[in-house]
Amino acid sequence: MRKSKYSEEQIIGLLEQAEAGVPVGEICRKGGFSDATFYKWRSKFGGMEASDARRLRELEAENARLKRLLAEAHLDMHALKSVLGVKR
Repeated sequence: MRKSKYSEEQIIGLLEQAEAGVPVGEICRKGGFSDATFYKWRSKFGGMEASDARRLRELEAENARLKRLLAEAHLDMHALKSVLGVKR
């Protein structure tokens, strides 16, 4: 997945500008991104503070790591069962 050129803190700042009354089209034009991107960010980061966004990023990374560990554990169990000839 492509990394955004905007950090979570910058995105939250842009969303706060829109909440303050700056038109969305103007924010998008100045930032160089589409309206769809703005609304996608709003659905993900709307109402968050910068610290909340950092915590969300940390939790997403931890979740991905745990999913990989679980997948590896299932592969190991399957390999052991096939080597030992144990039926399910």
